[in-house]
Parts: sequence; structure tokens; C-alpha cells
Amino acid sequence: MNTLLDEYYRYDLHNSGYIERKCTLSESSTSVIGVAQSGKTSLIKHYLLSHKKSTYLYLDCRDMRIDPKVFNTQLESFCRENKISILALDNYREDIHLFEMEQTIIATEYPIETPFELLELNLLDYEEFLAFEPKFDSTALNHFFQLGGFPAMHRVTAEERPLYLQKILMRALTDIELAIVIQASKMVTQKVSAFNLYERLKSERKISKDKLYHSLQMLLQKKYLYGLEKFNHPSAIQKLYLCDIAIKHALNLQKHFGRLFENLIFLELVKHRIRCYYDEGIDFYLPERRQIVLALPFANEHALFKKVEGLEGFIITNGVREVIAVTMNTESSLSHPIALIMMVPFSMWALGEE
Repeated sequence: MNTLLDEYYRYDLHNSGYIERKCTLSESSTSVIGVAQSGKTSLIKHYLLSHKKSTYLYLDCRDMRIDPKVFNTQLESFCRENKISILALDNYREDIHLFEMEQTIIATEYPIETPFELLELNLLDYEEFLAFEPKFDSTALNHFFQLGGFPAMHRVTAEERPLYLQKILMRALTDIELAIVIQASKMVTQKVSAFNLYERLKSERKISKDKLYHSLQMLLQKKYLYGLEKFNHPSAIQKLYLCDIAIKHALNLQKHFGRLFENLIFLELVKHRIRCYYDEGIDFYLPERRQIVLALPFANEHALFKKVEGLEGFIITNGVREVIAVTMNTESSLSHPIALIMMVPFSMWALGEE
């Protein structure tokens, strides 16, 4: 096993073409979490390459040559003997024992119990996506709808993108988890319970409720799927969202631009860590901002005014100050006696959020 450790220690890391992300690693021991291909490896390598080569050891724990029983007896002494101060364990497995180091960095898809700082790496938000674009013009938003937030999608040709994402999901998920994600891609932005998913899947495969519920919880924990609560009704059925809209393109042929647009808005709120809920007729209610956000890609002023009329009770009861209709390209303000009403293009809205 020391031969394998020597091999990794001698490796020259490569991270060509790295583009800065909003998240950065500090000098503290850190657990980096995120879905497959969210950029965890590139982030770690970028950090390590800013240090002297002899001071760090990078290991990919997916390596089939790693025998945990032997590995656990040799790794600590190897680090001590070579005066390694930074140990990076990519694709970390819990059968590999952690020990005291000046700095340890691990990367996983979901949080595990460690004393380390937690760094959650989301897929690209719109602002980060623009850094990957060769030029920023009117085509950028259309590219965002086509490519989604996986950083590597810029290097994948159009005809290969569905298969590329399918391979990522097949490698990262169990068969049942993948089956759930496929169903979820058909029901995106709808109110979906675990029982709804069970009813759909049991006609396709033999599956127990317990197995499905466990797999669904794992997908929510790993954030391949998101559930959005109804405001003031935590036990109500949640609305279901995908971690990236490109997954819907890759897994089924259904076209529903309005639902994809709503999913995209939800992900921007998540990535900016803005707490939100849904309610009847309301896509997103942001209580801390006393704001309603509506996904209306092709809205006009008349349709929006009629929509707001139906929400006046909620607006008054909850002291809502703003109603923002996020559109594809329409910008306007409406005069209304009880709230500020605006139509804001997605590109302006996404770049303006803090």
C-alpha cells in the first residue's frame, strides 16, 4: 500500500482551465459536499496547487486498489514521515479512518459527521455560469437553459449532453434512486408525495414503500431533489424540484418551458440561501423579505395585474411589500395600492440577488 501512497504523492496534479467559483477553501479542515460533477475535485485541486507540492497528499478514495484495512494502518505514518500538512481525500469513504492533521479536506455527496467546517458546493448559479461563457451577450440566458449548472457541460457537445448526464446519474445513484429521479423529472414543480412516487414506480418494478421512502430521503439529503414546503403548512405535500434543469432534458422528452423556468428560479433562491415557501397561486413566498416571486416567463401587465388581484388576501394578511414577476425579457412596474409590483427579466433578477 505504501507503493500506492508513494504513487499519489509523486503525482503532479492538473487542473487546467479552472474558473473561480464563489466558494473557496480556507486553511481550516473542511468537508466539501455537493452532487456528482458539481466541481468538488476541481475546487480541491485548485487549493492544493497554491501550496508547495511536498506539503500535501491528494487521494481519490474511489481507487479500487485501496484496501481500507491496510490503508488505515499506513496512511497516518506515511503523512508523518513525509511531513505532509494537508491531506485531501476526494470521494471520501467512511471506512477510511480520519486522524489528526494540520489540515484535512474530504469531499462527499452528503454531510457526514466530522468536526470539520462544512462547505456546500452547489451547481453553477447564473452569475457563475456567465464566467464559463466565452462572451456575455443575449445568447447567454438561452445557453443557461440548454446547459444548466453542471460546470463540465461547456466542454460537452450538444449531441453528447443527454448521454453525459445519464452516465453521471447512473454512476452516482442506485437503480431505485435513478428511477425516482426519472419520475421526478416528469413531475417537476408539481406537488408530489412519496406515495405518489411509489404508486408510479410499483407498476414498473418490484419495490417496497420503505425502500422507496429511504431512497427518496437520500436523494433529498444529497440534494439531487428538493422539496418546497407550503407556507405555514409543514405537513402539506411539498412541491418537487430537480437540482438542475438539464437533468429533465436528459431523462425525458416532455417539454414544459414554464415548469423549467420555475425550477430555474427556485435553484437561484436555493443557491443564494434565501428561505422560501409556496402557497396557493404563489410560486415562491420569501417571508424575510416580505416578497412574492412569480415565475411568469411571458407575462404581460394585464395578466400580471389579474394574477395579483387573486393574491390580495395573502398580500394584506402577510404584509407583503413586493410582488416580482420574473420574466424572460419583459421589464415593467405596475401601479397598485397595496404592494410594489414589478416584472423583471431573469438575467437582471438573478444577477441582482444578494
